[in-house]
Amino acid sequence: MAFESLTDKLQNVFKGLRGKGRLTEEDVKTSLKEVKLALLEADVNFKVVKQFVKSVQERAVGEDVMNGLNPGQMVIKIVNEEMIALMGGESEELKLEPGKAMTVIMMCGLNGAGKTTTTAKLAGKLKLKGKKCLLAACDVYRPAAARQLQVNGEKVEVDVFTMGDKVSPVDIAAAAVSHAEKHGYNVVILDTAGRLQIDEELMDELVHIKEAVTVHKTLLVVDACTGQAAVDVAKGFDEKVGIDGVILSKADGDSRGGAALSVRAVTGKPILFVGMGEKLTDLDRFYPDRMASRILGMGDVLTLIEKAGENLEMDEEKARDQMERLKKGRFDFDDYLESMKQMRNMGGLSSILSMMPGFGGRGMGDIESMVDENQLKRTEAIVLSMTKRERKDPDILNPSRKRRIAKGAGVDISEVNRLIKQFEQGQKMMKQMGGLMGGKRKGFGSLGNMFGGLKF
Repeated sequence: MAFESLTDKLQNVFKGLRGKGRLTEEDVKTSLKEVKLALLEADVNFKVVKQFVKSVQERAVGEDVMNGLNPGQMVIKIVNEEMIALMGGESEELKLEPGKAMTVIMMCGLNGAGKTTTTAKLAGKLKLKGKKCLLAACDVYRPAAARQLQVNGEKVEVDVFTMGDKVSPVDIAAAAVSHAEKHGYNVVILDTAGRLQIDEELMDELVHIKEAVTVHKTLLVVDACTGQAAVDVAKGFDEKVGIDGVILSKADGDSRGGAALSVRAVTGKPILFVGMGEKLTDLDRFYPDRMASRILGMGDVLTLIEKAGENLEMDEEKARDQMERLKKGRFDFDDYLESMKQMRNMGGLSSILSMMPGFGGRGMGDIESMVDENQLKRTEAIVLSMTKRERKDPDILNPSRKRRIAKGAGVDISEVNRLIKQFEQGQKMMKQMGGLMGGKRKGFGSLGNMFGGLKF
């Protein structure tokens, strides 16, 4: 998962700092050497690392810190603030043309960066904001590029403009913009071709597109897993074509963090969005403070809340009813299925835990070891093998019914018995807690065990 190695290394540094009542200047220097090494290993640009460490050290050795009641925490606070500043300080919004004016966005990037998928993700996000978007397939070189865009466009319910692979990308872009003007589209997003590396032919084509149509925003998609190489790509595109912002893709993969921490500092261009999954809904606005919090292992509750708000498909009355039943210990297996659906929409249990304080301090390897995804799938299979009546009233589950359910789910009957027992314990626990869910680690663990996916 993204930034796991960097987070683990920084957490080890901070553990040593927290254990000290007073910090000497030598303590700070020693700790910052380890921070420097962790950042370099994360493939952060070496000039960026040098300036970052210098800035932290200058602030950390001041009198107000050295004589503070908890200097260890003060150093962590400074590192957090400097990391936020490194990534731009404030989140920047993708600014579209005002009123009814049409905005033309050109997407660019190298092959393999996930540009076409990200293009559809962006269209879907803008559609949710009430924009009428048109995707234009301007990649005539990569086999099936236009088809991929069409498939993804259908998934996010956004129209796609294509002219085949025998027409020049410049002509396609011009025709798409003309089509959009005639049919009342607010946004046109041009999905351009990529290359294995930056070359003159690629750059010339992008320049010619910008000469043929008025491009209001040029966005570069870079693979977060490429680390410092992403910075070189961003510099190359900006110098030759001119970019207005960056989208980090695949930040949920084996990303060392170098791209997120280097792109803004080196290019001066803001990171606007970050892709945190394969689903076409997995594109989040980039917030430097939230990213710093995740990298430092402090969770990201605001993003978790936003994801919950976007994905919970229930009205207020249904939500209140479910909460009342939870308080009284009257929830059933249908409630479990609903919670599993919501959890998947939010990226899965591992993703949710990684954004929670306390869990954010653990490496994703530790979090994933706590979550048995296969067990979650088996548990869901057991519930789906029940009849509607059995899900509503587990008390009717006699031995013959349990055997039928076990056979239908492809599990041993002992797993069915274990789930039912955990479910009953969970009902008692929720009734005792009276709705104070998640207030204590013990309660959260019991709820997780009831769902059959957490190992505490």
